[in-house]
Amino acid sequence: MHAFFETLGLSAPIIQAPMAGVQNQHLAMAVCQAGGLGSLPAAMLTPPALQAQLQALKSVINGPFNVNFFCHTLPTPDPVIQARWQATLAPYRREFGLEPIPPNAEPGRLPFNHDSADVLEAFAPAVVSFHFGLPASDLLARVKSWGTMVLSSATTVQEALWLQANGVDAVIAQGLEAGGHRGMFLTQDLSTQMGTFALLPQIVHALDVPVIAAGGIGSAQSIAAAKMLGAHGVQIGTAYLCSHEATTSALHRAALQSDAAQHTALTPVFSGRPARGIVNRAMRELGPVSSQAPAFPLATADITPLRAAAEALGRTDFTPLWAGQNASHARSLSASEITREFVQAWLDAPEMAKPHNSATPAPHAP
Repeated sequence: MHAFFETLGLSAPIIQAPMAGVQNQHLAMAVCQAGGLGSLPAAMLTPPALQAQLQALKSVINGPFNVNFFCHTLPTPDPVIQARWQATLAPYRREFGLEPIPPNAEPGRLPFNHDSADVLEAFAPAVVSFHFGLPASDLLARVKSWGTMVLSSATTVQEALWLQANGVDAVIAQGLEAGGHRGMFLTQDLSTQMGTFALLPQIVHALDVPVIAAGGIGSAQSIAAAKMLGAHGVQIGTAYLCSHEATTSALHRAALQSDAAQHTALTPVFSGRPARGIVNRAMRELGPVSSQAPAFPLATADITPLRAAAEALGRTDFTPLWAGQNASHARSLSASEITREFVQAWLDAPEMAKPHNSATPAPHAP
């Protein structure tokens, strides 16, 4: 096991992907207790909520855990784009009998800032991970001053090299199969996005820091494949969505365990940034790749009332059913049991094969 993970004292380098909106500290606890690295998503938590969940987590876990934040830049609302988007959604609002959206709605997801750092500092978590790049240099330096290890997601080799140059301790290679938001930050060109097992070896070859594979991983076979391609660890999300400790809704769980889960796509219609989820009515009729949605995370405020109205009728028309391309391993088990299986799968998997050096001549037979 790489020194990075040996320092953390994990049974194996298994990281539970932070999944805002479908988990709290209980999922992270269960993963930590089974020898993996549990993650607490903080992008949608206010400082008081972050404080409460960290206290609950710390009261049970003596070892390492990860806290995850977003690093996006909050956009200035564009009245023209906002009006056009609301006009697009108006027929749906009339269908559900909803009033017009009030102005200046809260974005719902805030980037990492000093208010969150003030809360986090008292806990000095072993690992902090970021999505959409890294925070400002002063914030990053503050986190690292606690002795905290820093991770961030890369979706291209260029992003991975940028992260390494800017001080991360390890890079998460997020393949196109992954559920939820793409971590892309140097470009929004989706043609640059690669599958995990195409992206992973390129990043491993390019970097000196350890690389963690993410996207489409949820079985012993996929864990072994990632390890053979040079991954120093794996990050797994979708396989935990139906676990007992996840807060995934009954409607979302039902979708994950249905044939619908075979059909996922990237869409910005729920938040304003490309994210992978199970195809539903909103994605079919508004996109899935739509240029009309306001910038991330402003689009969320417009979709949320429609989501609530549809869900009240038992429908997922406007629900972001985040899921990766491999939902077949999303099982209704305890997260600890799932994690123990993953830990054993990593321990059983062979190490990366040594590359053949074609410059070294083969020995001659005597």
